Amino acid sequence: MVKMKLLEVKNLDVYLKTDEELVHAVKNSSFTVEKGQTLAIVGESGSGKSVTSMAIMQLLPKNIVSYGKNSSILFEGHEILSLTERELRAIRGDRIAMIFQEPMTSLNPYLPIGDQVAEAMSTHNPQMSEKEALQHALEMLQKVKIPDAEKKLKCYPHEFSGGQLQRIMIAMAIINKPDLLIADEPTTALDVTTQAEILDLMLELQRDMGMAIILISHDLRLVKKYSDEVCVMQYGEIIERGKTDYVFNNPQHPYTVELLTPIPNNHKAELSDNTPTLINGEKLCVDYVLKRSLFGKPTKVFNAVKEISLHLKQGETLGIVGESGSGKSTLGRAIMQILDYRGKLTFNDKEIANLSKAERQLLKQDMQMVFQDPFNSLSPRLTVGEIIGEGLAVHYPQMSKAERRQKVAKMLEEVNLSPAMINRYPHEFSGGQRQRIAIARAMILEPKFVLLDEPTSALDRSTQITVVELLNNLQRKYGLSYIFISHDLAVVRALSGRVIVMSQGDVVESGSVESVFQAPQHVYTQRLVAASNL
Repeated sequence: MVKMKLLEVKNLDVYLKTDEELVHAVKNSSFTVEKGQTLAIVGESGSGKSVTSMAIMQLLPKNIVSYGKNSSILFEGHEILSLTERELRAIRGDRIAMIFQEPMTSLNPYLPIGDQVAEAMSTHNPQMSEKEALQHALEMLQKVKIPDAEKKLKCYPHEFSGGQLQRIMIAMAIINKPDLLIADEPTTALDVTTQAEILDLMLELQRDMGMAIILISHDLRLVKKYSDEVCVMQYGEIIERGKTDYVFNNPQHPYTVELLTPIPNNHKAELSDNTPTLINGEKLCVDYVLKRSLFGKPTKVFNAVKEISLHLKQGETLGIVGESGSGKSTLGRAIMQILDYRGKLTFNDKEIANLSKAERQLLKQDMQMVFQDPFNSLSPRLTVGEIIGEGLAVHYPQMSKAERRQKVAKMLEEVNLSPAMINRYPHEFSGGQRQRIAIARAMILEPKFVLLDEPTSALDRSTQITVVELLNNLQRKYGLSYIFISHDLAVVRALSGRVIVMSQGDVVESGSVESVFQAPQHVYTQRLVAASNL
């Protein structure tokens, strides 16, 4: 029996207009999705996979997007590219639904989640009463296995873990029983245990509701268990596609072969006790004020980080592991002086809170940061040379433009990029190359410490390996200290000597990478290690 084609994408060319040029983001891509099928689209950040999904939903801004003359997106035989905005609104969230990578950016922090899930129902069913919509919301929250769902209807997004927030997003997406669910990196911000739980839930709902799923990911190994077919994208093109088992067992394209390469196990030994300590934190706390009285006094406070103590030696890498919402990035931002905190924090034996203005300026030079998504942290209006040299202009105003350019060119070589790329713009680079640019920007000031906040989570496995190798080489060469924040235990093991495991703002386990990963004591760590297949 031939299955019905639910979605048929043919000869899709997507062009995005920037200030400088027209970017060919998706190139002549074709694929089909049948009813009840799961198709995975795999590729690194910048490969075109998310642009493809946004094109299907027609969510790309009309003023910057254009399509090739032979491009076609057929949904049940109807041409999506020809639909009016009114017709599209009727389809979005009803027939085709979408969930995104970071639920906190999609949820309203000031609205109870029950109201937000109910709104997804009432938008497409205006005749439905508020009470009925809320009842449907409750049933859907129970379906996605939110514990004590009835009590949680009145709770706000910050009161849930990262995994629970993604379950809520799934509830909102499927409340109208869509025929197609597009899941764009739905588990990237989650730990490995929660990743499996979320994807298992999606498959269970798929079986119950008969919907098709497009699963977008950068991790080819992750989709092996959860997809029927896979498309591998690179530089806007589908370079390989087929049945998932066949592609895994017989990868044809060199890039697909690279994607399947595991991260080498080369974790570092702990440093000796007499190695000087660079950073020391005692009872660090970060609180978010959620409500204030009329007189400005806090009446409701959320403890994001709860009395955490840590230390980092010179030349050491400390890994911080935990899911989205565990407090790991909040802790990192407190160390970087981006967020206010309580407790004591010293850098090179000096308490940061007591530093003068001049000393704080020098500290900014010594403490640098590399973020998760280089596409958002690099200004699209600046050339690579301007981005990397920005810090030099701030901290060394007396340096000439020629000297600055020379230093930037040398730094590009250090991160294995050609100095000839100095005048290019961020959109001209792959995700891995953009992360090298972000690393170069941090390293050019010759810092003593670099905070790495999920620097590889948006990258495919092969690119993760090269970035880890680069970070290890730079650390050996310059004696750098790193704090490496991640939910990916394999990458943490490849880069770190010690690790702390965080859950709900607390440290639940800490020690050498070897002892924590080989003999985990806490139940949460045991689950993480078991799901990671280290």
